[in-house]
Amino acid sequence: MTDNFSDDKAVLVTKEGLKKLQDELNELKDVKRKEVADRIKEAISYGDLSENSEYEEAKNEQAFVEGRILQLEDKLKNAQIIDKVSKTTATKIVQLGSKVTVKNNSVKGSKPQEYTIVGSTEADIDSKISNESPVGNALLDKSVGEKVKVAVPAGVVEYEIIKIG
Repeated sequence: MTDNFSDDKAVLVTKEGLKKLQDELNELKDVKRKEVADRIKEAISYGDLSENSEYEEAKNEQAFVEGRILQLEDKLKNAQIIDKVSKTTATKIVQLGSKVTVKNNSVKGSKPQEYTIVGSTEADIDSKISNESPVGNALLDKSVGEKVKVAVPAGVVEYEIIKIG
């Protein structure tokens, strides 16, 4: 029987990302679980559970919290810390953990943007892009001055690598 969350795939994270996962897990286990249990206990005291919306909401939240705990535990079990980029290649080649400044050549007058290439667990909209995303994957193993074309929902976009590191 296989676990729904476990796919034996490494979860690539920075040290900061690992700490965020651990902090979230601790918050859920130490604080949220108790809060939800208290809500369930209080809702049960209201009597008839068949028409008790507070009880239903608390049970749903409990299921969400327990599911998230399982996900986080699985991610932490499979976590591999992205090593700091070696100094010899830090500014030569885009790697996991690299900070890379790119310019979108497909949009006239676009300003360069800086991103950090991270594992999918840590990606965010503003400054961290996943190595599994089309843009992140296209930038990997490239160097300053290289241009990459990436198929995105809006079409094909060309990025130029301005700076690494």
